[in-house]
Amino acid sequence: MHRADVVSRPFAELDATQVYEMLRLRSEVFVVEQTCVYLDIDGRDTEPGTVHHWIEREGSIDAYARTLSDPDGATRIGRVVTSPRFRGEGLAARLVAHIIAVTPGVLVLDAQSYLVEWYQRLGFVVAGHEFVEDGIAHVPMTRTAAAGQPAPPSQA
Repeated sequence: MHRADVVSRPFAELDATQVYEMLRLRSEVFVVEQTCVYLDIDGRDTEPGTVHHWIEREGSIDAYARTLSDPDGATRIGRVVTSPRFRGEGLAARLVAHIIAVTPGVLVLDAQSYLVEWYQRLGFVVAGHEFVEDGIAHVPMTRTAAAGQPAPPSQA
């Protein structure tokens, strides 16, 4: 496997091909594979506090996530996705570990319920009750970085 670095950029620094690849991957998994009809392009991708993070190899975005600035000062992780072709290689864990390493303060996310234990291995804790969004069960989770706390291992 060719190992690529994680790339992080705000929307204004993305080129058209990168945006296309991100949206294609999100649609492939969240809309088609999970058979969830919802508006993925929600207007938040272009917000000033949004950062897009991805692992790209040979021109293909193989894993992706975005971070958003919540009104309470927390950073929200969302749209964490790995291409079906590359699952099991630890790309999502590597991507989330990168986000943890470069993002100070409190991180929050709404995990699909079947992934709660996976996020717990990355240091997240359940922060509320399960709820259903767009027909899929989710659980709110949070991670507060302790001073000097290292990022979790990149393979989970």
